[in-house]
Amino acid sequence: MIHIGNAPCSWGNLEWEDNSGSVLTYSRMLDELVAAGYTGTELGDWGFMPTDAPALSAELRSRNLTMTGAFVPVEFSNRSAHADGIETAVRIAKLLAAVQIEALPPFVVLADENCSEPDRTRMAGHITPDMMLDGVAWKTYGHGVNAVARAVNHETGLRCVFHHHCGGWVETPAEIDALLNHTDAALVGLVFDTGHFSWGTGTPSSNQVIPALEKFKSRMQYIHLKDCEPHVAHQGVSSGWDYHDNVRNGVFCELGKGIVPFPDVIAWLRIMAYSGFATVEQDVLPSMGSPLESAQRNRAYLRDVCGL
Repeated sequence: MIHIGNAPCSWGNLEWEDNSGSVLTYSRMLDELVAAGYTGTELGDWGFMPTDAPALSAELRSRNLTMTGAFVPVEFSNRSAHADGIETAVRIAKLLAAVQIEALPPFVVLADENCSEPDRTRMAGHITPDMMLDGVAWKTYGHGVNAVARAVNHETGLRCVFHHHCGGWVETPAEIDALLNHTDAALVGLVFDTGHFSWGTGTPSSNQVIPALEKFKSRMQYIHLKDCEPHVAHQGVSSGWDYHDNVRNGVFCELGKGIVPFPDVIAWLRIMAYSGFATVEQDVLPSMGSPLESAQRNRAYLRDVCGL
C-alpha cells in the first residue's frame, strides 16, 4: 500500500536557510499537514520538532502521524567530516527509531552538504561532466556514505537511503550512477526524487523519469514526489540563476504543473508493488508562497488524477 506523506521543506524549513526569523512552528506545520490530508511527515531540521523522543512521539500520536524519515546532510567529499557525520546521523537515527511505527520504519535520508560549494550552487540544474568528482574523490565520498550507513544500521537497525540533490555533488544521472557504484547495496539504498532528477538532467522532459526509475529500481527504497517547472529551469540557465534563485522563482512547482508524469510514476510504483510512504515535497524558501494551500492542491492532485 502506498501512503502519502509530506515534509517540513514544503513549509520552508530548509537546512541551508536561516530560519531564525521564521514564524513557522512545528505544531502549526504538523496541523496543516494533517489538515491537507497527509498521514506521514519527515523530521525536518534538527531542533525544528522536539528532539526528546517521548515528546515527539506524543505530537505524532495526537495527530495519527507516522515519522517517515529525516534528511541528514554530510560533507562526504571531505574525509575529515565523516566522523561528525556519523555522530549526527546516529543521533538523529536514534530519535527516529524511538518514535517509529514498526510496520513502517523511517529512513535516514543521507545527502551531500548541499549548496556549500559555490560552483555547484551556481551551476545547479546544468552541471557539466568536467565538474564531476574524480575517481579518488569518489572513493572518499563512497567510503563516507558507507561508514555513516553502517553506523546507523549497527546502532539502530534503520535503513539509509541517499538523496541525489541539485546543488550538491550527486545531481546528474551520471553522478547517481557513480554514487551507487561506490556504495554498498546492502547498506545504502536510493531515495528517488522526481523533481531533483528532472532538473538535474539539465534538459527536463516528461520522458526521463520512468526510464530512470527502471534503471535504479534495484536500489530505490523510498520516493519523493516533486515536480519541476521546465520553463523556470531554462530561464535559470539563461539568466544565470543559482540554486536559490531557481527555487525562489518556482523551479519546484505544485504537482501536475511541471514536467513529471505523475500518473505514470504512480502506475509504475503499483506495478513494482511499492509499499510504504511516498513523500510529497515542494521545496520553498522561508515565507514563500502559501504552503497549506499548495499542500492541499498537491494532495488533491494525487487523489483525483493519480488515484492515491
